[in-house]
Amino acid sequence: MIIGDEPSCNIYLRRMRIVDVIARKRDGHALSREEIDRFVAGVTDGSVPDYQASALLMAIVIRGMSDEETAWLTDAMVRSGERVDLSDIPGVKVGKHSTGGVGDKVSIVLAPLAAACGVVFPKMSGRGLGHTGGTLDKLQAIPGFRVDLGIDEFKRVVREVGTSIIGQSASLAPADKKLYALRDVTATIESIPLISASIMSKKLAEGCNALLLDVKCGDGAFMKTQESARALAASMVAIGTHAGVRTEAFITDMEVPLGRAIGNSIELVECFDTLRGRGPGDLEAVARRFASRMVVLAGLEREREAADVRVDAALSSGRAIQTLAKLVEAQGGNPRVLDDAALLPHVAEREVYRAARSGFIGAMRAEALGRASNLLGAGRTTVNDSIDHAVGVMVLAKPGDEVREDQPLLELHHRGGRGVEAALRMCHDAVTIVDAPPPARLKVIAEVR
Repeated sequence: MIIGDEPSCNIYLRRMRIVDVIARKRDGHALSREEIDRFVAGVTDGSVPDYQASALLMAIVIRGMSDEETAWLTDAMVRSGERVDLSDIPGVKVGKHSTGGVGDKVSIVLAPLAAACGVVFPKMSGRGLGHTGGTLDKLQAIPGFRVDLGIDEFKRVVREVGTSIIGQSASLAPADKKLYALRDVTATIESIPLISASIMSKKLAEGCNALLLDVKCGDGAFMKTQESARALAASMVAIGTHAGVRTEAFITDMEVPLGRAIGNSIELVECFDTLRGRGPGDLEAVARRFASRMVVLAGLEREREAADVRVDAALSSGRAIQTLAKLVEAQGGNPRVLDDAALLPHVAEREVYRAARSGFIGAMRAEALGRASNLLGAGRTTVNDSIDHAVGVMVLAKPGDEVREDQPLLELHHRGGRGVEAALRMCHDAVTIVDAPPPARLKVIAEVR
């Protein structure tokens, strides 16, 4: 039935009262797809005022959502904007997303490594906020590197290099940006359905055929417990599967910073070392595991053992670091930084945090060290803050290491003393020295498929 030039279903959605939708969720009822569509459309076009949107968000936090409702919410958010079409790029396009952590530089190692294995890996990333670092911030420490490529440029680089990393387009899932801004100021952030829909709406809009998720768990992660990390991973995998995108997740440890560098330039140097086989063991292990699984998701190998061999060859042959050089050059950066770290922003000033006594490192709490790095200027508190790419924290000892009194444990790279005293207090809060080594922790805790 058509009334004038507008389908009757659209008129029905416009006339649906949001207050009735709020009441239904307040009373514990599942929302229909039409009700969710009306809500998201109204948030996007401004016809649903902030106070009503906030009320429904709070009702969702309290009452929850079923997997079906969450999938519908995600789909409506995807349809609120554009969707990238990668169908003209040959091969299975495999995406990746991390929920964020301290020293989480996996994407910068993984992108060239996976591409060197033959995986087509388009990647849209975000900036750091709070104690977590952002992939884009790290990459922009490379002189000239552009993260603001248009979609056509993005696709060109993916075709030429096998991968590209850019900022998330504002045209993708615009409803998420509006809803997240409301959640941030109305205490409605902590909801598995809302978190899942927020992440997955952007990832599904990026147009990949398969998706591998890195759900961080521990002190430096948004999800502090394995239980909550598993719940989030399962929710996102269900959403992706419902949308027809093969989706899997790894739950990885973020009790301790990943690698030894926390900052921007210093993390890049660690990425270069890892791609040459000289990086920290924990970072290399995580990157290898993800690359191997992406090889399988791309259909290049059927079994993990064969995929592992392919990853080993990409690293040992030098193809992985060469692919990063191609990526940097393709996006306007200076590839000479891979061989000359002095071309990256850097500072000469150092302050050292030393062991108060002899023993074993029992804890090296990620969140406190992330905050210490931010106090030095390496991160931001609000989205408009500027950052200093040169500063940060180097972790010189990790849990399980035996140390002696007065031994350097952390090295602060700072500019003119900015934030040093407060950062040293954070370092004190981060480190625990015990009499016996703690049990070893797995970096990849579980898989969710």
